[in-house]
Amino acid sequence: MPRSNRPRGRKTARGGFDDEGLDVERLTFGWRHTESRRGVTYTVQPISAANARKSYVCPGCGREVLPGVEHVAVWRADSIFGDDAALADRRHWHTHCWKIA
Repeated sequence: MPRSNRPRGRKTARGGFDDEGLDVERLTFGWRHTESRRGVTYTVQPISAANARKSYVCPGCGREVLPGVEHVAVWRADSIFGDDAALADRRHWHTHCWKIA
C-alpha cells in the first residue's frame, strides 16, 4: 500500500487537527529568551538568515554582520528607561561573538 503524505497531528474532539501548539511568529523569528551576563539581564532574539536584511556592526568583534547571515539581536531586559528605550538601543551580534562575550 502506498504511503500517505497527509499530515498527522493531534485530533480534536470534533475530528479536526489541533494547530494550537503552532505559533507562526515563533517559528519564523526564533525563540526570544533572556540571559544574564556580568549581573545584567539581556533579552536575546535570534535572527534567521532569511530575516537578516540589513547590515550591522557587531559590537563583539567590530566586523560587519552582513545581510543573509544568521545572528542575534540583544538588548537590556531591565532598562531603567523602559522597554521601548531598551529595544531602541538593541545591538546585532554575530552568534559566536555573543556566546563568547
